[in-house]
Amino acid sequence: MTALQTRRAAARPEPPAHRGRRQRPNLVAGIGAALWLIVVIVPLYYLLTGSVRGRGEYLTGDSLSLPENPTLDNYATVLEGGFTTYLLNNIIVTVGTVAIVVLCAVPCAYAVARSSSPVIKYGFTMLLMGLAIPAQATIIPVYLIITRLHLYDSLLAIILPTAAFALPVATLVLVNSLRDVPRELYEAQEIDGASPWQTLTNLVLPLAKPAVVTVVIYTSLQAWNGFLFPLVLTQSTDTRVLTLGLWEFQGQFGANVPGLLAAVTLSVLPIFVVYLIGRRFLLSGLTAGFGK
Repeated sequence: MTALQTRRAAARPEPPAHRGRRQRPNLVAGIGAALWLIVVIVPLYYLLTGSVRGRGEYLTGDSLSLPENPTLDNYATVLEGGFTTYLLNNIIVTVGTVAIVVLCAVPCAYAVARSSSPVIKYGFTMLLMGLAIPAQATIIPVYLIITRLHLYDSLLAIILPTAAFALPVATLVLVNSLRDVPRELYEAQEIDGASPWQTLTNLVLPLAKPAVVTVVIYTSLQAWNGFLFPLVLTQSTDTRVLTLGLWEFQGQFGANVPGLLAAVTLSVLPIFVVYLIGRRFLLSGLTAGFGK
């Protein structure tokens, strides 16, 4: 071997010692994942199979076995019992709550992330105090405010308190995401003569898309599954949402558990679709700002 070949051999990087060897599987993580999968799958399986059983088969057969005579009569009964009205009300409440939270949280988070004013910092601190106050502790003041505003027994009576209690978490998620935006990009916008509104729409919103989607999913879940505010602030059938509707179905059907399972299945599908659409943004939006 010549001196040149010797120098080339010495300069050539050696492959890592672990290259070519297979990593050992993490048995503990695999077992934990399998157990968690069972915990999640079994209730869903019970929900779906129970919703297509007849009442007699449900009472006499094995609840975890496949249905012998699947039927969609339970779904037909649910749809004939006012379920579409409850579903429409739930959609209106969810969309209205999400719209209010996004329209309020995005400018608020932008102001907190960009401003050094002590007033804004103090206001943000006061807003975060809402995380420590449960909705149950404020239900009487909320009831009095809604009645004084003549909003009792309306969908707006559900939307406003639900949006108010979702706003602190939404603002916190967006603030952490906007703080990850490099300051040089803001400065470039200022050099180009962009106004704060143009900076918000052209720079901030595209970069904060994962956080916005996270806020939309979180707020949608809060509004879709809300029970306390609809129970206290509404009373008529026309303003009843799905959570109260399921409660009513339980009393209406009595021992007809398959009918109730069919109603639960139908109520889960819309919010599950929302989660599937935005799930790839969910983790990045929740972890934004926490890596610093």
